Amino acid sequence: MERHVLESLLTGDDEASVTALATLRSGATHWVADKAQPAGVHAGVFRGRLQRMRMHGLEPLGLERAVRLVLEHGRPGRTGLIDPVDRTWTTLLFLTEDGSALLACAGWPLPLVKKPPLEERGGEGAP
Repeated sequence: MERHVLESLLTGDDEASVTALATLRSGATHWVADKAQPAGVHAGVFRGRLQRMRMHGLEPLGLERAVRLVLEHGRPGRTGLIDPVDRTWTTLLFLTEDGSALLACAGWPLPLVKKPPLEERGGEGAP
């Protein structure tokens, strides 16, 4: 899906949609699935992820609402992702089967991956 098309779908005033649009406009990468999956599959997978995130003390932005909206939609849909260049956050998109409308979106911070010091990786400056 082309960036401008995805931007045109992110018209909601909920915090997750506003954040997604700002992230996309700041040069983030994006991806949208080519194939649709049944609503129950999406809802089941992401309901489980929501529970696991909460067990670890994380409340993802808009995920509970997104799961509810996907279930209410009741028809197959496509997922997508928006990831900023700094990889500190990810946004999950739920779209209609044909990709013509956004059903919901959600986001959450990504864990920081600590890299070992350069010398431990055998990089430049290593003994």
